[in-house]
Amino acid sequence: MRACRLAVLIVMLNSSVFAHVGSPNVYLESDAGPYHLLLSINPPAMIPGVAQVQARVTSGTVNSISITPVYVNGKDQGLPPTPDLMQPSADSQWFTGKVWLMESGSWEVRVEVSGPQGIGRLAVPVPAFARRTLPMQKALGILLFGLMLLLSIGIISIAGAAAREGGLRGGTSPSPQNRRLGRLAMAISAALVATVLALGNWWWNAQAADLKQGMIYSAPPLTVAFDGKDQLSLRMNENFWHKSRKDQWSMTLIPDHGHLMHAFLLRMPTMDRFYHLHPEQVDPEQANDGSFTLKLPSIPAGKYKIFADIVRGTGFPETMVSEIDLPDVKGEAFSGDDSGVDASVERSSATTNTSPVGDGGRMVWEQDGAALKAGQVAWLRFRVEDADHKPANDLEPYMGMAGHAEFVKSDFSVFAHIHPAGSVPMASLMIAQKDSGLPMDHSSMHALTNEVSFPYGFPQPGDYRLFVQVKRHGEVETGVFDAHVGD
Repeated sequence: MRACRLAVLIVMLNSSVFAHVGSPNVYLESDAGPYHLLLSINPPAMIPGVAQVQARVTSGTVNSISITPVYVNGKDQGLPPTPDLMQPSADSQWFTGKVWLMESGSWEVRVEVSGPQGIGRLAVPVPAFARRTLPMQKALGILLFGLMLLLSIGIISIAGAAAREGGLRGGTSPSPQNRRLGRLAMAISAALVATVLALGNWWWNAQAADLKQGMIYSAPPLTVAFDGKDQLSLRMNENFWHKSRKDQWSMTLIPDHGHLMHAFLLRMPTMDRFYHLHPEQVDPEQANDGSFTLKLPSIPAGKYKIFADIVRGTGFPETMVSEIDLPDVKGEAFSGDDSGVDASVERSSATTNTSPVGDGGRMVWEQDGAALKAGQVAWLRFRVEDADHKPANDLEPYMGMAGHAEFVKSDFSVFAHIHPAGSVPMASLMIAQKDSGLPMDHSSMHALTNEVSFPYGFPQPGDYRLFVQVKRHGEVETGVFDAHVGD
């Protein structure tokens, strides 16, 4: 069966995927001129590949939507191809389409909407990279293995026949000595065929390893060290995937929501402690410097999973993952945009809908009763109430947004940092809008009420913990919810 590997590509998955972990789809809720859309883009698992695009019209009457992919690497911007027309559904509220993404890196899907109110435009940043190799079809693999087996048997048989009967006159039967010579030739040829197959299998595995290193994306390794007091050192390292693209890409780090890095610490395995912190770059004069320091607040001892978000100068977002064992840390109180929550409630396999927040208030997840299902886009809406269970109409912008949310699967295989506008970092969205000559959409930053919502589709079935963050009276409040997502 080892020889069969010559004919079959093995699926190679990587757990660190784009500015989230295990959550590659892009969601954006925004205006395209007078029309309001919810866009969902499923990037291809292989590059080149086809990205699937869905658009839901939530406001306005739309006649047609066209989409155009544009490659962006921070140095040379690609020329847009001919737009592709999306296909409307029966009720004209849903449109579907697809675009080819030919290179790894940052892409912009430019959307043009046409209707009675005129033309509206929107640009959606989409990070593209190979996440796996495609397996060969089973039927084709069986066919090739059968042909290889037939060819191998044929070679061995021909070698044996040639040695056994090659020197005989016509009509002469082989002697016992000729038969022994034929069997010896078959044994030698079988050994040679086995050696060739083994060498071919080794070559194939070496080629697959090179492909994985050069083509399959992996986030930069993150080295984390504790100084024994109250400070973490975080070092972004380079891997082959990034080194091979440095000459074509801009690897500069740019701030997202005013910070070059967002670090999230969750105590394992129960997620009973959650921290949203912001490390400082060691050398701010060096835009590409990957060394950061993080002053810790008071943190109880335990093993912590660390997710660190960054955005490159192209708008390409990445999430690095690491772990560290910490003792009890006697740090300072939270300041600025840093926050944390004691989530020491038993994790539930059912979906919960209320969570206490500061000063006796609570946060309520407004659910419509429908079960959550993997792959289905939904608006996750949360209402903030004061101690009297009345609407808390004193929400403040938190890092320029109405709120932030972090969704984590129970086995840590999925981590997503979401905003009211969707899953794209605001820094990436600003680059896409600027490149397209469009004004930045600030709709998600205005008209604060006591409600905050997030468009998202859970990528996998299973149990999740949701951390929903808002700001009131200058302090960040975090609601903690559990969600069960079915198939």
